[in-house]
Amino acid sequence: MRAAVVVFPGSNRDGDVSRALRQVGAEVVTVWHAQDALPAGTDLAVLPGGFSYGDYLRCGAIAARAPAMDAVRAHAARGGLVLGICNGFQILCESGLLPGVLMRNAQLRFICRRQHLRVERADTAFTRAYAKGQAIDVCIAHGEGNYFADPQTIARLEGDGRVAFRYADASGELTPEANSNGSINAIAGIYSEKLNVLGMMPHPENLIDPLIGGVDGRGLFESLARAA
Repeated sequence: MRAAVVVFPGSNRDGDVSRALRQVGAEVVTVWHAQDALPAGTDLAVLPGGFSYGDYLRCGAIAARAPAMDAVRAHAARGGLVLGICNGFQILCESGLLPGVLMRNAQLRFICRRQHLRVERADTAFTRAYAKGQAIDVCIAHGEGNYFADPQTIARLEGDGRVAFRYADASGELTPEANSNGSINAIAGIYSEKLNVLGMMPHPENLIDPLIGGVDGRGLFESLARAA
């Protein structure tokens, strides 16, 4: 698998996601936001976490208009895989690749801690290493992760099976306490219509090695490697 990690001014998780990809055997190429093309043979484009352009205007709003995003949109239109994590999810929504918006957390404060997610389906390029309904342990670190969309969009996402992950407790139950940021329907990640674009607020790249406390995030990267 050849992965292109797009770096914007203010990105700070590109090194972590690159390490996770290399751990599963991927070749990783860094793409600067001002470049207008992805490397030849790119299978996966990744938008990492961070604070692109200092989160001015709205989180991800400026990054969504960077030259590299035209290449990412073209890659997605061809059926190429795209993964946006945290700030990357915000950029995907701002760029029109995914619907909805990420608002300020319901508590109006930054949250940084471990978080369980429930895997909603295990038949996509991003989740085949998991089981449907499995509770996985990852991490969150965001101030604007409260997913929201209009009722028609939510009904479409739910009806089409495009919710990838939900905030849950350790047993996979959806509880108010487990929904850390107040996201509608406890949504932590969604897919595009063709299921080739995934945006998620939590950081699977944080937990890929037992030395740092867990490996549940590794399944996402293993899934991508198998798909490629």
